Amino acid sequence: MTADGTAPTAVGAATDGRGAAPQREGTPVETGRAARPGIVVAEHVSKWYGQVIGLNDVTVTVPAGITGLLGPNGAGKSTFMKVITGQLKPSKGTITVLGEPIWGNPALYFRIGFCPEQDAFYERMTGLEWVAALVRLNGSSESESLAIARHALEIVELTDAADKKIGAYSKGMRQRVKMAQALAHDPDLLILDEPLAGMDPIMRRKTIRLIKDWGRAGKSILVSSHILHEIESMTANILLINQGRILAEGNVHQIRDLIDEHPHTVYTSS
Repeated sequence: MTADGTAPTAVGAATDGRGAAPQREGTPVETGRAARPGIVVAEHVSKWYGQVIGLNDVTVTVPAGITGLLGPNGAGKSTFMKVITGQLKPSKGTITVLGEPIWGNPALYFRIGFCPEQDAFYERMTGLEWVAALVRLNGSSESESLAIARHALEIVELTDAADKKIGAYSKGMRQRVKMAQALAHDPDLLILDEPLAGMDPIMRRKTIRLIKDWGRAGKSILVSSHILHEIESMTANILLINQGRILAEGNVHQIRDLIDEHPHTVYTSS
């Protein structure tokens, strides 16, 4: 994965922002966060892909409610989410989710909903068939699965396309059907990896409002993006990540001030 233009410069600048106390190397800047119980607790978590470092000694507590995971492409957002959901085993360190170790704990998967960044569909299935098939993996009957799937598709406003084959879906529709399968089983924790990618402006606003509604209803949500204003529109609490490290955590407005106070490098191409 490659870095995202100028974003790494802006993100990286937050590690030593003016007005922040000097930080020990590897320790994120904390701004405006009150102590709250953690739904995800990572302690010295690293993940290596051969010689490539995906996560580098991450120690962080994700509180209940909505938390944004902000960073450029290739920063480690998806790797962190895959570790949280038990898809990847940390090379080093420990991680607990909802108070339990996630690795090798399939019973915990029933309490987590995951919307991945990448698409992985059976293109010849309809949206309804695909979501219902995944719901059945939770032990529901065929009739129950269909009812649950219809309700989930209704929530993400995809009812009109429920009987259309996924192969004919637009990028935005694919994002919505992935969100439908993530929330269908009413999980306690939702992990949403770049959920707004590919959506038109109207559906983007509706999805942001939907995520905020879930938070108000008591769901805990970790949502990633490389676009700051998207995260700001959903939550004031963020984790800033770059090059596999958590650089800052806490109030988005204070972290934004840290970024804006630093000079930026602008790249041009001839």
